[in-house]
Amino acid sequence: MSKERRKIDDRQLSIFERLKDFEAASETGNNAGQFKIIDRLRASIREAMKHSLYNRYQIAGEMSHLLAETITKEQLDSWTRESDEVNGRTPRHIPAEYLLAFCKATGCNDPLIIIGRAAGLWVLPGPDALRAEIQHLDERVEQAKAEKRRRVMFLREMER
Repeated sequence: MSKERRKIDDRQLSIFERLKDFEAASETGNNAGQFKIIDRLRASIREAMKHSLYNRYQIAGEMSHLLAETITKEQLDSWTRESDEVNGRTPRHIPAEYLLAFCKATGCNDPLIIIGRAAGLWVLPGPDALRAEIQHLDERVEQAKAEKRRRVMFLREMER
């Protein structure tokens, strides 16, 4: 029996591409409005619902279960609606405490990634974060070894 191959998301950038994008954005030096991310956040929520395996009613139901409070399809619609500004209504935003449940329900972490990037952070899934920590520990070990080599050489010079 053959194993099913996992599909690779064509939209997903490698970590090196993301680093290049992040560096390019931070080099521009224009910080005005860099934290005004609601349009990108709203678009990513819309895309997450569009590409989810579940419809909006199911997403609302899963979020309700995860949050232990009622979330409706109408609330999801109001958080993603663009027509509010056009019609003179105050646009509604998804509350921050609901974002985790939304990402879990849709299987998409893009809204959290957008917020993390704006704050200068990287949002990585569990295994990737653990790999990054392991790499960081390896680098610290190498630095300690290099420091030890320098001190051993210094000690040998002192003993001559």
